[in-house]
Amino acid sequence: MNVFAVPGIPEVEPGDDIAALVAERVDLDPGDVLLVASTIVSKAEGRTATLDDFPASPRAEEIAGRLSELSGEEKDPRFAQAVIEESTELIMEAPFLLTSTRFGHIGVNAGIDRSNTGDADLLLLPKRPNESAARIRSGLPIDVPVVVTDTCGRPFRHGQRGVAIGWDGISASRDWRGEHDRDGHELEVTVESVVDELASAANLVSGEGDDGLPVVVVRDWEFGDHGGSDNLFRSVDGDFVRQALRRWEFAGD
Repeated sequence: MNVFAVPGIPEVEPGDDIAALVAERVDLDPGDVLLVASTIVSKAEGRTATLDDFPASPRAEEIAGRLSELSGEEKDPRFAQAVIEESTELIMEAPFLLTSTRFGHIGVNAGIDRSNTGDADLLLLPKRPNESAARIRSGLPIDVPVVVTDTCGRPFRHGQRGVAIGWDGISASRDWRGEHDRDGHELEVTVESVVDELASAANLVSGEGDDGLPVVVVRDWEFGDHGGSDNLFRSVDGDFVRQALRRWEFAGD
């Protein structure tokens, strides 16, 4: 498998055609997978905002006040309001805001970015990342799968890694259930999140700071002869960690 960043992607502005920007800079091959950072997808879709776009509600004032007390740093209630409006649920309100986005992704602060935002205060995630991936895919000169990526942390581990938040032309997961291991035992539960694994591979070469490499190509990788699934985000009924967090309250020191 070969993973490489597409060089020379310029600063993306609202209305820019990401597929055209990619096609001008790399010759895609059949079987490639194109991974695009949500940062430039959001910029192309005009998902920038200022803090003044989110006048703080009493709830946002309360959340920001408590977070300020816990952290010892002043928290802007307008940012808390932005998180509220970009979420369907605040799963945790302290010591940080853990949220469910409108398209099902669980992450801190509804994935709102305050870095690499250009002249704006905030960069919001794409509204419908699967549709974003489909639009990019439809504009490419050849048909290859497209994955929209972001970075976030995960429970029980330090640090962030790349994850998929939208995809088109590829199943989210490889389903190994019903296949057998080398000892002949039937696999009963193994479902491999390939879009997340591809996103993590892309993140290794795209970087996190000022690298300016938001588009990555994965070449010479095959999905293989497996069943596929588009189930990536757990349903609420089957997400026992979310259910437990709903009943948990941060007590502080």
